[in-house]
Amino acid sequence: MLADEHAHHGAAAHHSEDSHHKAGHASHDTANDDGKAHAAMIHSEHKADHPEAAGHHKEDHHHDDEHAEHVLHQMHNRPYAALYVAAFFFMMISLGVLAFYGIQYAAQAGWSPVLFRVMEAITYYLLPGALIVLAIGLWADDHIFIWMDPEVVAHDKLIQGKSGWLNKTWFAIRGLIFIAGWSLYRYFSRKFSLAQDLADINDNSNFKKNFRISAAFLVFYIYTESMMSWDWVMSVDPHWFSTLFGWYVFASMFVSGITVIALITIYLKAKGLMEFVNDSHLHDLAKFMFGISVFWTYLWFSQFMLIWYANIPEEVTYFITRIEDYNLPFFGMLILNFIFPFLVLMNSDYKRVPWFIVMAGIVILFGHYIDVFNMIMPATVGDRWFIGLPELSAVALFLGLFLLTVFYALSKAPLLPKGNPFIKESEQFHY
Repeated sequence: MLADEHAHHGAAAHHSEDSHHKAGHASHDTANDDGKAHAAMIHSEHKADHPEAAGHHKEDHHHDDEHAEHVLHQMHNRPYAALYVAAFFFMMISLGVLAFYGIQYAAQAGWSPVLFRVMEAITYYLLPGALIVLAIGLWADDHIFIWMDPEVVAHDKLIQGKSGWLNKTWFAIRGLIFIAGWSLYRYFSRKFSLAQDLADINDNSNFKKNFRISAAFLVFYIYTESMMSWDWVMSVDPHWFSTLFGWYVFASMFVSGITVIALITIYLKAKGLMEFVNDSHLHDLAKFMFGISVFWTYLWFSQFMLIWYANIPEEVTYFITRIEDYNLPFFGMLILNFIFPFLVLMNSDYKRVPWFIVMAGIVILFGHYIDVFNMIMPATVGDRWFIGLPELSAVALFLGLFLLTVFYALSKAPLLPKGNPFIKESEQFHY
């Protein structure tokens, strides 16, 4: 494969080299025989004095073999990376929704309780989804995380310096701590939410418990989400770092999560199952989709512009690889995640039109899948990327698993949380 590529790219250069070589030969032939003898003598002396000249050809061969091995390794990485990108993307949606749900409880929001059952159903995917991401990361090993290869670490001073944090055991333990914390909050919050429906009309104790644990969870979440983004995403490039990265991944998961709440709510409403959701609720969800898309762009630009302008070699390599090898997905993502939702959802009236929200939502979700793709793929497959069978089948697999889990959870409780003290305000919500 590489020979074919070389022939395709290097033919013109090779041809000019050949003609240059021939011209040199012609001029050499016109020189007298004494010159030839002299040249032969120098050549034999050179061989005796410089045995490395003879080994030069071998070195070239060794370099070609190394390059071929590197490319083969990148091609082996692709199915692992494709699986990981899709697994992370759907887990991230669920985690974004859990944060949004926690914020609604902690803020005692009056508009959103009618959407709580949808949020609880989406977060049901978090426990299996996050465990799958962690399992793929540990199973793929150095196919995704280069610092898991002891040979690489042995020759890399920078990774050695980070080995106190970046080692397989500690990576797995941290992952399990994050997942346990998120899942415990989800479990108790759902439990209190269902208990509130069955409680006496003046008994708001379950709601108050939910308020307290939501406030505590948000503190835990903001720390663990950042650490998770360093571990599960940033460490694929173990030399690179960005102080803004936790926020950047958060914005991506938050907007994707809110978009999925809107899409599932619109679907259930179309089926006649959520009549209590009115166009003002949809308007508010679309307003969040619009606002967080702008917030995501602000973070994207802050990270990109400062690193690009400062031009510190350790930092800027991250963007150079993406601009050179991932030009279309890197800049295309900006159109999908910012320009399109910005123009479509700018108008207040359009935020109330379900098919407009669905159209913007599908584009946003595709854009944020590409965002995760851009974060993982350059470090694992280099310029050998393509959105083909591995990527599409991985997305299909996790989309199926996600929908199965979410709709199973939706079927387990009434869609209206009638015991919530803000439910009347939420049903009559008008903007």
